Amino acid sequence: MQNSPNAVMLFAAGRGTRMGDLTADRPKPLIRVGGRTLLDHALDQVDAIKPQRIVVNTHYHADQIAAHLADRPDIILSHEADTLLETGGGLRNALPALGKDPVFTLNTDAVWTGPSPLTELAAAWDPDRMDALMLLIPADRARAYTGAGDFEIDPAGHLTRGPGYVYTGAQIIKTDGLAIIPDQVFSLNLLWDSMLLDQRVFGVIHAGGW
Repeated sequence: MQNSPNAVMLFAAGRGTRMGDLTADRPKPLIRVGGRTLLDHALDQVDAIKPQRIVVNTHYHADQIAAHLADRPDIILSHEADTLLETGGGLRNALPALGKDPVFTLNTDAVWTGPSPLTELAAAWDPDRMDALMLLIPADRARAYTGAGDFEIDPAGHLTRGPGYVYTGAQIIKTDGLAIIPDQVFSLNLLWDSMLLDQRVFGVIHAGGW
């Protein structure tokens, strides 16, 4: 774990439109699950590894997220004021606060059980072989998930797109490639696609629930 990143990006800017009335007056990360907000569940995972830098992006009902995090001076907000930049654009926008080294990214719309997802990633991270390392779970163990999965994984841990394993929203990723993407608004899928071509995307299977 000596090469583990020391910065974490939490994605909290989305509108949560698929949640209907639940997000009519609040951002999705502030929906409560088990009595606590999704954002707090995600921060539990972040606090377990004590990173040097934590960045949370905001857009929809950004004032509510800022108020919720008012007692966390260690967290930097990366506000996307006029345009929602999606995951790729949002990560690139936050790089001045995150730094140039590889970073953890974590979605704030999931709850993990079992081992810490970021600790699992840190233990498996090998920057000499990997440009991205994703935390996966078998589709048949993904609670309330109805799809076929996002990726296939070979015995060496390389990922290709296909059914079988679901991306849980937790990863370590190198950010250098963001600089050459011309779009302002784009998904991290664009960066993953170039890394997949070079066989530099790997996966590790989460031992708990999701």
